Amino acid sequence: MAKVKFLFISFIGFSFYANAQDSTKPESPKPTISGSVDVYYRFNFADSKTSQNNPTAFTNSQNSFELGMASIRADHSFGKASATVDLGFGRRAQEFSYTDGNSNGFLSLANVKQAYLSYAFSDKFKLTMGKWATHIGYELVDAYLNRNYSMSYMFSYGPFSNTGLKADISLGGKTALMVGISNPSDYASTSSSRKWAIGQLSTATADSKWKFYLNYQGGKYDFGSNLNQFDLVVTGTITDKFSVGYNGTIQLRKPEGSSAKNWWGSAIYLNADPSSFFGLTLRAEYFQDKDGIITAAGGNFFETTLSGNIHEGKLTIIPELRLDNSSHDAFEKKNGDLTGSTFSAILAATYSF
Repeated sequence: MAKVKFLFISFIGFSFYANAQDSTKPESPKPTISGSVDVYYRFNFADSKTSQNNPTAFTNSQNSFELGMASIRADHSFGKASATVDLGFGRRAQEFSYTDGNSNGFLSLANVKQAYLSYAFSDKFKLTMGKWATHIGYELVDAYLNRNYSMSYMFSYGPFSNTGLKADISLGGKTALMVGISNPSDYASTSSSRKWAIGQLSTATADSKWKFYLNYQGGKYDFGSNLNQFDLVVTGTITDKFSVGYNGTIQLRKPEGSSAKNWWGSAIYLNADPSSFFGLTLRAEYFQDKDGIITAAGGNFFETTLSGNIHEGKLTIIPELRLDNSSHDAFEKKNGDLTGSTFSAILAATYSF
């Protein structure tokens, strides 16, 4: 009987110990869920029957109401590790992941905007592996994060995403360095053994009113062509009602057995916010493709875009006017003749949560 009593007391004691241990075990926090939706209507005033007169990404339609993209994102962290899954549905997501889906037979990959894992060894060093939206350029794939709805030439013909391994390193103060290795840009899956180098050096003034980002990507394709791109982004807050942005980029290409070619662009963004309800952004961009890398005819392009931002909570309505000019006849009139300029209007709306 004494033995039974001893075992019973021992069991009770062990149970209390186990419960005490469980009660001190940290609980995993719930993931943070966010998302966005954007829709738009675009009308090109040439109203050509054979051309949309749309030289840039994500607004490839004419006289049609369109779903841009519906996104859902989950972020989770526990201890030093974290994970992000960011899914997109719609034509914008499909164009963003243009190398996936029907292009390579991996249909589900076309819906993965971003998916990556990170581990922070310290507050100064973090490793990330997976797919993420590229660090190059001023504009972003998520429409609600941009003040203009239509995209620039530099965004449209630069990289969209990188898939690989990168390290984020704090250099002290406002300065940080990102270095990494990735598949050729925009390829979430590839059979190529070639990998590209990527990097970003960022810094800011002491009050963070001015921020500077120097970006790079470079590597070689299997078919022998070398590519190097250098990119500069600057943002500045002048007053609480006026801010500016700048993006300049150059992409250098050297096809095997051929002479070197390049395209480059430069854009300024002027942002005015007279009230919390209403803002305006003027984008003026010059894009030079004299070597015909992007367009067969080559030449220079200049676009001016004026966008309003009408805010109501998480809803933003964006009325937009855009004028595209080209040094050659790159656009089509209603009668089918070619011309050097074209004019478009967009009514868009974004919502984020």
